[in-house]
Amino acid sequence: MTDSSPPARPVSAVPRRMRLLCALAAAVVVVVMGLVALSLQSNSTGVVEFGPVDQVAIAGLGLVLGAGILFLGRSRVDADADGIRWRNVVLQHELPWSAVRSVAFDRKSSWASLILRNDDEVALFAVQAVDKERAAQAVEALRALLAAAQAQEPTPPPLLYPTRE
Repeated sequence: MTDSSPPARPVSAVPRRMRLLCALAAAVVVVVMGLVALSLQSNSTGVVEFGPVDQVAIAGLGLVLGAGILFLGRSRVDADADGIRWRNVVLQHELPWSAVRSVAFDRKSSWASLILRNDDEVALFAVQAVDKERAAQAVEALRALLAAAQAQEPTPPPLLYPTRE
C-alpha cells in the first residue's frame, strides 16, 4: 500500500501575541524613561544635582530595559524533515525526529512540548495557547513532520526471546 498524502512541509512558529505584548511594553518603558530623562532639570539648589549626564544615563537605561523586554519574545521553533530546532528565550536546541516520541499540547498547558524517547519533556515556548489557531496549526504541522519521520524509520528486528505476560 502506498501513501498518497503530500509530504509534510517545514514549520516555523513564533509567539505572536507575546511578541506584540513585549513590543508594547518595551515602547512604554522607553517612552516613560525618555520623559523622565527630559523632565530632570539641571540645577544645584537641592541636595541632589541632576545634569545632562544623568539625563543621558536615564534615557540609556530605558533603552536597555526596552531591549531586555524585547529579548523575552525571541522564542522560535523551526522544523523540517530532518529534525526540530527551537529557541526558548536564550538557548537554542536541535534534535532529530528520531529522539522525539510525540508533540504534546494539553488543554490546560500554556505552551506545547516535546515528549522525548528518553521520557524527558521539553517546553516549546514559541507555540503558546494564547495564539489559539496559529498554535493549533503549528502543533498539527509538527505532528505531521514527526509522523512522516517515524514512517521512514526501519522496523525493529523481532525479539530473540518473546516476552511472556
